[in-house]
Amino acid sequence: MRKASILLIALLIGAVVGEAKVRLPQIFQSGMVLQRGMTVPVWGTADAGERVVVKLNRKSATAVADASGRWRVDLPAMKAGGPYKMDIGDAVLSDVWLGDVWLCSGQSNMETTLERVSPQYPDELNDSNAQVRLFHVQYQTDTHGPCADLRPTSWRILNRENAWRFSSIGYFLGKQLQREKGVAQGIIESAWGGTPIEAWIAADTLAKHFPLYYKQMQLYQNDDYVAAQQKAAGLAEQQWQKILNANDQGIGKYTLLDFDDSQWTEVNQYASLLPQREWIGSLWLRQHIRIDAAHAGKKAQLLLGTLYDCDYTYINGTLVGSTGYQYPPRRYQIPEGLLREGDNVITVRFVNKSGMPHFIEEKPYKIVYGKGDDQSLGQQWKVCRGAEMPRSIGMGVSLQNQPSTLFNGMIHPLAPFAVAGVVWYQGESNTGMRQAEEYAPMLRLLMANWRQAFERPQMPFVIVQLANYMAFVERPQNTGWSRVREAQRLVAADDSYAELASTIDLGETVDIHPLRKKEVAQRIALDFERLVYGKKVQLAPQVVKTEVQNGNVVLTLDQIMKSGALKYFEIADEMGNFRNAEAVASGCQIVITSPTATPSAVRYAWKDNPLGVNTYGINGLPLSPLEIRLK
Repeated sequence: MRKASILLIALLIGAVVGEAKVRLPQIFQSGMVLQRGMTVPVWGTADAGERVVVKLNRKSATAVADASGRWRVDLPAMKAGGPYKMDIGDAVLSDVWLGDVWLCSGQSNMETTLERVSPQYPDELNDSNAQVRLFHVQYQTDTHGPCADLRPTSWRILNRENAWRFSSIGYFLGKQLQREKGVAQGIIESAWGGTPIEAWIAADTLAKHFPLYYKQMQLYQNDDYVAAQQKAAGLAEQQWQKILNANDQGIGKYTLLDFDDSQWTEVNQYASLLPQREWIGSLWLRQHIRIDAAHAGKKAQLLLGTLYDCDYTYINGTLVGSTGYQYPPRRYQIPEGLLREGDNVITVRFVNKSGMPHFIEEKPYKIVYGKGDDQSLGQQWKVCRGAEMPRSIGMGVSLQNQPSTLFNGMIHPLAPFAVAGVVWYQGESNTGMRQAEEYAPMLRLLMANWRQAFERPQMPFVIVQLANYMAFVERPQNTGWSRVREAQRLVAADDSYAELASTIDLGETVDIHPLRKKEVAQRIALDFERLVYGKKVQLAPQVVKTEVQNGNVVLTLDQIMKSGALKYFEIADEMGNFRNAEAVASGCQIVITSPTATPSAVRYAWKDNPLGVNTYGINGLPLSPLEIRLK
């Protein structure tokens, strides 16, 4: 009996001092990168009162879970290194590195994947680097409050397979900084296309500063209402598609090679496909192409540019691809044996719920057989109406576009994970004039909000300015795109721990998602050289002084400018009416010839698309679009 009692006591003692069974947030996993050089918070849950010991790189810290089971420790700052083993209670994480961690957030231009930009960088697609780790935050919303954790995800090594659907900006940023700094890089992508800035700001912050947005968020706190709206939208969509297909005589017929389309109208793909301004429903287009014997039967890729809006694309009656909305490039694989010698037919069935079906210019339209071996499509198509439809009645609820939902679901669960800095690339969804006027205070709130959540009052931000986009207009414009760019510039200029990455020369006229994401990442990395690494680097030119001299407006900049005549400067008269003005750069100055005797303001690149801007610092970085009021 005495021996049994001793054994029982020993077992009880072992249970008390044994490792606590912990539950870790998604961000803490094997393969992760932790931030070097600063305190590293580690947190999770366990049974109430459990003692949790965290060990990493000969450092340790201890916490006791509170009554709710929550615990947290702060590991001391450590130098870069790895791979390490990390003990967290009874959990053992392997392949853990200390290096630099970056949070990349925003909307679709931050989300734009390596796959999307791959034609721009064919020589950089197969890189692999075990010291760059990618962490993709899954979509998650919540209208009721901050989520306790992220949806299941993982840290992954940078390679083609893992990076193909990852942020291309994050991919290029991680590769560059790892090469330059020689330490592990962790890239956290938390972004959602099409979302407005208010979705990324905490509810209590909005309630205090923008109460109307807070009330808007409260409208969606009724789960029964949201579920009913989503169900109704789904049923409406099913009914709309059912009626469309039942009335479309082309299904199963218009796609066939031997279908007689001689009576169809011929149109140019860049002209109006139909006389009216709008066509809701389906529209069929066919183009015959001849394939020679050398290419018949071979696998190939059909590049069908970008289309508005939804398409189903067939070759010789076989569906080769479909895309549900306007932005993605159509890159459809043609299987072996489908192309035949002689006549072949490409059929496109457009399905539109708004506007007019159309082809986007300046995009590739061709069949690619191999590198340097392709066949361009013609611009002429045969067109035939399918089924005309009324507008869809099912709208549903886009919770990701409602205030605070993404802060709750995709930012709060990350905090206060230690990061070196934040990249914010968003604003396209706030370019309505009212929203554009609110953008600067919103962005300041977001930055303060996140700094508080991550417990870093000086957390660095790089703000990526909106790129040039849409048609070029010669006359002065005043649109929401320029207003958002100016808000981004002013917020960065007013914050000692923020920098602007201008992309005003990296955009595309016809694509809201320009491909040159490596160059964007390079400018972001240069900004972090000052913000994070404390280097004295020459960034994009900044205006430091504005004067009116002998009827001219003279801007003095912080660096020597590339000399010569400059585009896209405007001067306003005393009534505030802007007119185009001639400008010349020389040394550190830009001299603008005023078209009015009483200039009241100067603008630069104040257009949706100031195509071909040519105002650059001597280091090759562009001057940001700006507006300066003259005293």
